[in-house]
Amino acid sequence: MSLSAEDNDPLSIQPPIFETLDERTARLAIEQRQKEVSDRIDAELEKARAAERRGPKPIKILLLGQSESGKSTTLKNFQLMYDPKSFRAERASWRAVIQLNVIQSIRIILDGMERAQRYDHEHSISPQSPKKGLPHLTPELLGIKTRLTDLLEVEKALIRRLTGGSTELMPTQATPQNGISKQGLKEIAINSTIPWKNAFNRLIKSEERSSFDSADGIDWQDPEDPWLLLHERSQDMIQLWNSPNIKQLLVKQNIKAEDLNGYFLDSLDRVAARRYVPTDDDILRARLKTLGVSEHRFKIVTSGYNASMRDWKVYDVGGHRSQVTAWAPFFDDMDAIIFLAPISGFDQVLEEDHRVNRLEDSFKLWTMIVSNPLLKNTNLILFLNKIDILRTKLASGIKLKDYVVSYGDRPNDVDNTTAYLKRKFGGIMSECSLSPRIFYCHFTTVTDTKSTKYILSNLKDMLMRQNLLKTNLMS
Repeated sequence: MSLSAEDNDPLSIQPPIFETLDERTARLAIEQRQKEVSDRIDAELEKARAAERRGPKPIKILLLGQSESGKSTTLKNFQLMYDPKSFRAERASWRAVIQLNVIQSIRIILDGMERAQRYDHEHSISPQSPKKGLPHLTPELLGIKTRLTDLLEVEKALIRRLTGGSTELMPTQATPQNGISKQGLKEIAINSTIPWKNAFNRLIKSEERSSFDSADGIDWQDPEDPWLLLHERSQDMIQLWNSPNIKQLLVKQNIKAEDLNGYFLDSLDRVAARRYVPTDDDILRARLKTLGVSEHRFKIVTSGYNASMRDWKVYDVGGHRSQVTAWAPFFDDMDAIIFLAPISGFDQVLEEDHRVNRLEDSFKLWTMIVSNPLLKNTNLILFLNKIDILRTKLASGIKLKDYVVSYGDRPNDVDNTTAYLKRKFGGIMSECSLSPRIFYCHFTTVTDTKSTKYILSNLKDMLMRQNLLKTNLMS
C-alpha cells in the first residue's frame, strides 16, 4: 500500500515520510529543546523528592466529619493563615461560587412559592379566603417570582463552568410538614480532581504576580459573568427575601436557615454590586460540596528560638455517607485528625438518609474513629462546631431533650447543652479508645476567623512540639 502526504498520522512517532532536509533539521532542533526541558523538569522533580526524603517528614493532618460539618471551611482557615497569597488569588473562583449560592437560595424560595401555589390550587383555596395559617402570595410577590425565573438559566451556566460538565447531584434535606410536600432539592457536588478554580480566573503574567491584587484575577469583560443580571434583579431579590409573607412561607414549609445562605441574602446590595470582590469572610461562608480527597500543602514556620520551616499536608476527605469507607486508607501515618461534629444539627437528619439524626451520626463516626486500631497513636482533636447556630436554635425554643432523650430535664441553655455534649463525646473516647489519650476538644464557629485562628495556632504549636520530641527520641 502506498502512502501519500495526506496519510501522515499526527499520533505517529515516525517522522513525516516526505520531510525535506531543512524540515528535518528544524524538527530535530525542536525535539532536542523539548527533551532538554523535559529532562530539566524530571531532574527538578527528583531533586525535590530527594530533598523530601532527606528532610523531616511533613506533618500530616486529616479533616474528618459528616457532610457540611465545616471541614472545607477549616481548610480555608489553614489557607488564609499559612498561604494567604493563593487564598487571595482564588477570589474570582469563589466569587462565582457565591453567585451560585445566592441564585440557589433564591431558587429554594421560588420552589417554595411554586409548591404553595400548587397546594392552594389542589385545595381550592382562593387568595380572598386563604386557609388559616398559610401565607398569602400577593400579586406583587408573584410578579417578582416571574421576573426571577431567568436566574435559573444563569444557575445552569455557572454549574457547567464550575464542573466542566462533570457533576453529581446531591439531595438536600426535605421534610414534609403541614401537608405541604417539600420535594427533594438538589445541589451540585464537584469531584475534587476537577480544577474548577481555574475556570474563572483571568490569566496573570508572571511579572505581574508580585503586585497582584485580588481584583486583578477577575475577568470583568467575561460575557458569561452573571453579575449584570444579578445586579438588575437585586431589588427584586431583596424585596423577596425581606417579605414577611415569604418568611412565614419558609417556616410553614420547614425550610430552615441552614437550607439557605442567609449571610449572602442579607448582603445582596453588596454581593450583587457591579464590581463585587469577595471578602475573606465571604469566601469562608461560600458553600461548595466536594467529592473525593483533596491534598493541600503548606510551609509553616515553627515558633521559638530555633525557628525553621516545616511542610504540612492537610487532607480534606468528603463526608457524604457513601465516602466514609474512603477514610480508612488515610488513617495510616497521620499526625493528627481534626474531627468536626456540627452540634447545631441535633434537630436535623442526614441529607442522604432521613432516618438518621445528624448528631447521632456524629456520635457513631466519632466512635468508629477512636476505636480504630490504625489510629491508636494518632492525636484526635474534636471540634464541636457551629455553636453559633446552636445558640440561635436554643434561644428560639428548640429543645435538645426532644431529640436527645438522655439529656433529660437539664436547662436548655448553651452552657448546659455544650457541657453535656462535651461529656458525651469525651465518654465515648474513654470507653472506646484502644490506648490512653488526652481529650482535645474545642467549641468552634469555623466561619469566625479570629477564634479559629487562635485554635489552629495552638494546634500548630502542639503538633510541632510533639513532632520534635518524636524526632529526637527516634534519633
